[in-house]
Amino acid sequence: MKLHELSKVEGSTHRRKIVGRGPASGHGKTSGRGEKGQKARSGGSVHIWFEGGQTPLYKRLPRRGFSNARFATKYAIVNVSDLNRFKDGDIVTPELLKESGLVKKELNGIKILGNGKLERKLTVKANVFTNSAITKIEELGGTTEVI
Repeated sequence: MKLHELSKVEGSTHRRKIVGRGPASGHGKTSGRGEKGQKARSGGSVHIWFEGGQTPLYKRLPRRGFSNARFATKYAIVNVSDLNRFKDGDIVTPELLKESGLVKKELNGIKILGNGKLERKLTVKANVFTNSAITKIEELGGTTEVI
């Protein structure tokens, strides 16, 4: 047996379906697409996941996976202007802030922000300070201590 003597097995090949060629072919007029509607139009088809306007399955299922947001460090925030309620020379600690009602929960620590104007000389103890807060506290002769 040689390559040029090989022949295809009967039934292994099929004639291509020809559509839109009159009534004799059986696929004339609408070419097997039915009557009207989105799927009868050229380029008109719906995605596999389309469910007729019903909320699709991929949106109904709960989200899964990992997010680092749960583990972010969250600080209780206090502005420099809020520290004006203390007297000159006071030592402001997280415990004192909690007693005075400026901070409800300490969370992962206390962060002092530089918003507002400070009018008192204070010693402030906190976990984190912004640069503007440090300059405003030290301008009046106060000190900052990182716990």
